[in-house]
Amino acid sequence: MYKFDPEEEKKEILRRYRYLMKIWQPKRQEDRKMVRKAFNVALEAHKDMRRQSGEPYIYHPLEVAIIAAREIGLGATSIICSLLHDVVEDTEFTLEDIRGLFGEKVASIIDGLTKIKEVFGQNTSSLQAENFKKILLTLSDDVRVILVKLADRLHNMRTLDVLLPQKQLKAASETIYLYAPLAHRLGLNAIKTEMEDLALKYTDTEVYEVIAGKMKETERERIRFINKFINPIRMAMEAQGFKFTISGREKSVASIWEKMKNKEIPFEEVYDIFAIRIIVDSPLDSEKADCWKAYSITTDIYRPNMERLRDWISIPKANGYEALHTTVMGHTGQWVEIQIRSKRMDEVAEKGYAAHWKYKDTIKVSSQLDRWLDRIKEMLDSSDDDALSFVDDIKGYLFLEEISIFTPQGELRTLPANSSVLDFAYAIHSEIGNTCIGAKVDKKLVPINTRLQNGQQVEIITSSRQSPREEWIEYVVTTRAKVKIKQSVKEYKKQFQESGEKKLQGWFERFHIVFSDENIKHFQVASQFTTIVDLYFAAAQDKIGIKDVKAFATANQKNGWLKFLTKPVTRSKPQEMVTHGKEHDVEPETSALKESLKTSKENKGFEVASCCNPIPGDEVIGLVASEQLPIQIHRTNCPRGIELMSSFGNKMVKVTWINREEISFLTGLKLQGIDRIGILRDISQVISSEHNLNIKSFTIEARNGYTEGAIKLYVSDVRTLNRLLMNLREIEGIRNVTRVD
Repeated sequence: MYKFDPEEEKKEILRRYRYLMKIWQPKRQEDRKMVRKAFNVALEAHKDMRRQSGEPYIYHPLEVAIIAAREIGLGATSIICSLLHDVVEDTEFTLEDIRGLFGEKVASIIDGLTKIKEVFGQNTSSLQAENFKKILLTLSDDVRVILVKLADRLHNMRTLDVLLPQKQLKAASETIYLYAPLAHRLGLNAIKTEMEDLALKYTDTEVYEVIAGKMKETERERIRFINKFINPIRMAMEAQGFKFTISGREKSVASIWEKMKNKEIPFEEVYDIFAIRIIVDSPLDSEKADCWKAYSITTDIYRPNMERLRDWISIPKANGYEALHTTVMGHTGQWVEIQIRSKRMDEVAEKGYAAHWKYKDTIKVSSQLDRWLDRIKEMLDSSDDDALSFVDDIKGYLFLEEISIFTPQGELRTLPANSSVLDFAYAIHSEIGNTCIGAKVDKKLVPINTRLQNGQQVEIITSSRQSPREEWIEYVVTTRAKVKIKQSVKEYKKQFQESGEKKLQGWFERFHIVFSDENIKHFQVASQFTTIVDLYFAAAQDKIGIKDVKAFATANQKNGWLKFLTKPVTRSKPQEMVTHGKEHDVEPETSALKESLKTSKENKGFEVASCCNPIPGDEVIGLVASEQLPIQIHRTNCPRGIELMSSFGNKMVKVTWINREEISFLTGLKLQGIDRIGILRDISQVISSEHNLNIKSFTIEARNGYTEGAIKLYVSDVRTLNRLLMNLREIEGIRNVTRVD
């Protein structure tokens, strides 16, 4: 519980301000004066405000400024903006006041940081998406908007403990879905890693605590191993006269969990829980050569796995990251990852774009990142999609592994992994993409949807008769390609808008439905069209017809929101909403599900999400995607649920399970083990006889002494499921049993 003490608070505020000035160390007296002025303005503006914890609000902007200075390495303008970032939104100060006090540049950045609700109001489908889009729109002016926003988000994540669980989930989901990938793309590795860990702490608390606990348990043993491992490398490099540092760095909890999921292994089998980092202190003209020398010394001592060599010195990542990564066999027969980079490369890796800018005049290390920023700006200028579509597109451009592709002239282009010929064509020029009919990949003719591999040489073939088609969207992964294809297809569809609108109006009038914007919007949602242009195009092309309008009118005649030219003669009671599961996977009837969940919303149907199949005992959240659709129930750690929470955080509802053991829910299991006679019988006996559970489907396949099975069965809650998992793991031959979505 926070204790209010005015004198202690004044001392703490002053202590934090002095710490900010100590780590920043301004070179110009004028900068020091302006930061002091910003601090005084923020202190005055927030003097009567407190955070949820009870602390003075001024602690927050001070901490954001400290993150901007210490962990990103930003300068005076960014620190001023960090101190003032909430002033316009939360106090009586206006943007004009800021402009008058600190100038146009600071006002422009503050404007980008001001939350979207003041501009768009509360009726937009996703405040979070609109907010994120607005922040990115400022990229064309100043990248510091995003850097300060990331500092703001990081401090908010560090102080989530005092918020309600629902708000914690909303913030964590936004962070893992958008802000951590953005930090990654801007090269802010330390911030990205901490954001991922903090997000996992709130979206999957049990997993976070188990892994963090095991990391702590094995810490002493790990330190002994690291010291013994690095000692011969240190002596060899000292003998060669190197100036360097060498240390062991633990991997983040989130990255370890990701590896456990991807490889389907327990914590004990994750070999790269830590990495050895060698940082050579070399001048710019010899840093690459010195890194390779350090690699040679290391691999003389420990045998390397040649398939695990990653050379990001010759070809840096798109976010500017430079290093040599290799994996070697340690003295105990354990694989160990080693990262080798220069002091400059290390600063760039941790502080990202701010460090790029620092070295920009002396070495061209930021060309890849600048090219990415230029692409984002181009996309922002050309995109007229709604905010949700925009965020969905840009999300795919933030967090992908990359491949390097060469043009016939030898020019290098970096693309996301899994990019196609069509992605490469659009990366060169939008007109080349629009007219692409195929390519020669390493001199071999291939179609436009061919997926490219790292290091290939690609020559694009075009035709003036070619034009983009809607199915092309499925062929591409880059945002640039998606935006250009959508634009071309949209322009084509607009040619049919007038004829489609006339057809639809005629169908509406036939069933006495008012042809209003509201009714058209309801029909668009019911028909599952993303935009009104798509709806009119489908009508013009007879992809929908009068039967669809009739079904729509019949289904909604009893709802008050659908406006008719003449009221129906009789009106029955409103129908209760019914939940529809995909195919037959959701077994419980809606009435039973309603009785097993409580929510603050009335007269709403529930739908258990088939992407994660939550069961009683799981931490769950309810999401209202549309007023006409049932509430979707997702597990809080479900990737699709996280995506929806990040976009529709303002439409979340609190739901809790009521203990009703007679209701069963579908869940899936995956088994792996050593094949033997009778293993199928033993598995069935544990499920059916010992636990009295109903199996929906059971497939098992044995191959070369190895067996793998998939089971769908009905359970009442998480406790029952956990007991079942424990008993299945005790069966002879079974090595691993996991719950699957």
